[in-house]
Amino acid sequence: MAGDDKYPESTGRRRFVKGVVGSATLASVGTAGAASLKTTTAPSGEGGGITQFMGMENTAGPAPRGMPQIPIKIDDEGYVKGFFPEASTRTEQGREVTVAEAEVGGMTYSANWFQYCGVQTYKGIKPDADMDNYFRYKEGAKYDWQSSEVEAGNKVHVDDFSDYETWGNNVGKAGLGKPATVTWRSQDVEASQTMTVQLIRSTKVEKMANENEWLKASTKQGFIANLNKCTHFCCVPMFKGDPGSAKFGAADLIYCPCHQSVYDPFSIVKESFVALPRPEDD
Repeated sequence: MAGDDKYPESTGRRRFVKGVVGSATLASVGTAGAASLKTTTAPSGEGGGITQFMGMENTAGPAPRGMPQIPIKIDDEGYVKGFFPEASTRTEQGREVTVAEAEVGGMTYSANWFQYCGVQTYKGIKPDADMDNYFRYKEGAKYDWQSSEVEAGNKVHVDDFSDYETWGNNVGKAGLGKPATVTWRSQDVEASQTMTVQLIRSTKVEKMANENEWLKASTKQGFIANLNKCTHFCCVPMFKGDPGSAKFGAADLIYCPCHQSVYDPFSIVKESFVALPRPEDD
């Protein structure tokens, strides 16, 4: 039925396939607002398998699920970083394996959350990788404020978002939140191994954190972040970054121009998927 189709009504763009690394079949089990749970079935593998995560809800388009959220920390000097669990070892099926896992806001948060679309091969996702967790501004960002007011490669600071309550551009409504495109755990790696992150500071996030255990633990001072890798065909969406998103009712949401998938950064849902295994060390 047309009403069940998650594609927006208008899909004039040519539908092309790009950057696909691995796939899985999604079986939805029903939703109940921010507590909804979706499940996926597929073969398991070392460092992968069925994984529950918290993510920005997919509200339209062909994407099978939301994009995983990254818990946030802010240091004493006001610099913003993503939290990555410390590595530990445990025995699985008679062999010792290294994992990155921690309890955050009632959820088991792990590196598995990000193991899709080829990210499972990135150096920064290895549990024992010696990487910097600070968010840094990405070169070539499409937000005018980012290209004119901060330098690519610099660490993100709270003060850079001082106008987050009123900020606006030519996309959607002003005052919903101030975004930036940043990198995470990606220093001294090839460009193809860069983990791109959508960072937003919003008063809506501050209010949400007062009402939810997970968000209270995973957001700080209105900042919220997600791995910016579309779960459909691995493109890079943007929050309030594409004027064309208005045509699909997504001007105030995270919009992927490849196939018009839409994500709501202010609706965080619990889902599950089959995380792809990391390659074994040589």
